[in-house]
This record gives sequence, structure tokens and C-alpha cells, in this order.
Amino acid sequence: MHDTADTLDKYVEGWTPAPVTDEDPMPAGPATAMSALLDQPDLVAEFGDPLPPLWHWFYFLHWPRQHELGADGHPSGGHFLPPIPDRQRMFAGGRCEILDPLRLGTPAERIASLKNVAVKRGRTGEMVFVTQHNEFRQQGRTCLIEELDIVYRSGRSAAEHPASLDTTVAPQPDGAWHLGAQPDSTLLFRFSALTANAHRIHYDTPYVRGEEGYPGLVVHGPLLAVLMMELVRRNASQQVRSLSFRLRSPVFAGEQLAACGTPVEEGVDLHVATHREARHATAEVMFACP
Repeated sequence: MHDTADTLDKYVEGWTPAPVTDEDPMPAGPATAMSALLDQPDLVAEFGDPLPPLWHWFYFLHWPRQHELGADGHPSGGHFLPPIPDRQRMFAGGRCEILDPLRLGTPAERIASLKNVAVKRGRTGEMVFVTQHNEFRQQGRTCLIEELDIVYRSGRSAAEHPASLDTTVAPQPDGAWHLGAQPDSTLLFRFSALTANAHRIHYDTPYVRGEEGYPGLVVHGPLLAVLMMELVRRNASQQVRSLSFRLRSPVFAGEQLAACGTPVEEGVDLHVATHREARHATAEVMFACP
């Protein structure tokens, strides 16, 4: 733990990682795996098809060597990881503009850069807010522009979590569109594998209870975002032009959740609810003009 007299500004002052370019052949395998994870009877996308919104998260994966992982399973260092001590990571949200959906089987390029870094003080102490900008291209054309907001703390969070979970109670869904789910440890394990995420909060129950103070395994924030977008895929015929999402509070393995959607003018408002809370995650989608 860093000295309490220190502020996180001193650690990130002058931290300006250069842009990084990666390539991916965009094989069908990850999309096939995600179709199975969602229990779909048919493949959601095959060779040559456009990827559903946010499914690009299953590509351009980074696999650190085993000794490069920290005690929590998260990488101990990385190009866009801020150099603060005892770093704890939380995925807060993001925005995505889809100019032309990425297509399976067409090699793609991602240019990642640091857009912004800011230190803010909240109720539980100082936090570093990092915004990563990603631009995806295929055949020399920009297809997708994304910004991801990641929050980092130095040391353990003082946030309060429920002491126990009631997995028998379902939320009361609202809105015109509903998608129920009850993610278990197996689903979380498979999603971790699909996204190259070794963070132990998603699969190691003794660790997550004893070291992190959670009542159970934590459902991935990206999985909540994908479930909200799956609701759009199943109910809307229009192409998604842009989306934004915010992850507000954790959902835990075994809890019954509902992704809910309400069509609005030119788009959809979405959220994820459990019986404990009505807005664990929220999203706004805008459709492309006909």
C-alpha cells in the first residue's frame, strides 16, 4: 500500500503510453463459442457475417505469460495499466460507434490509444479514471470506434456488499423486452476463457470471499453489457449505429437477473436488474437511419 500522504496524481503524472496496433484474422471460432454460451440453437454469426455489437470483445485478445499475472489473476503490468501501487481494476462503461459492422473472416486491425487519464476522489477514496480509445479497421476502412472507461484504485475498496445472496428470487422485469438469466460458475468460467480474463473474482470462490469481500463470484461487467445487446439483437431488425453503457454495481453468480429494454425514438433504453437493485447496468442504443 502506498503512503497515505501520497496522492495518485504523482504516479500517473507524465504517464503517456504510445498507441498500439494489433491485427486479428477474425476467425469464426470465438463467435461460434459465444453462440454456444448463449445456448443459441444456431450460430449467431458465420464466416462472412457481421459481428453483433460488442462481440469484437472476443477478438484481439492478450494472453500474458503466467508469471506476468498478479496474485488476483489480473496482469501485474501492461501497456495501458496505470503505474499505481496495489492496483485494483473495475470496468465502468464505454461507448461504441458502428460505422460498418466488423465481418468474420476478414482480417482486422485495431489501433488502441490512451485518450484520457484523471484522478478523482470519491466516497471510498482516490480513483484513477482511464479512457482507452480503440479504432477498428477492415480493408483500410474504419468500421468501429470505441471508448472504454476503466477505474483503478490503489488498495482494497471500502464499498459495501450484501453479506449473503438469495438466488431464489427473480426480479420484476419492466419494459417491452425481457431476457432472463441466472449466470452460474460454469458460465462465468467459460466467459472468462472466451475473453482471456484470468481475474479470480470470476471463478475462485474462496478468494473472492476471503480477499475481496464479495458474497460470491462476480458476474463480468462485459457479460452484462453483452446480455443487454443480445436483447436488442433478438428483438430489433434495425442495425445498431451507436451505443453507450454504464456498469453501476456488481451482480453475483447464482442471482437471477433480467435484461430489460424499452424502445424509444430511434433507439432503445436498456438495463439489468436483480431483486436487489433495478439498475446494475444501463445502456442506450441508437439505430442507423433506414
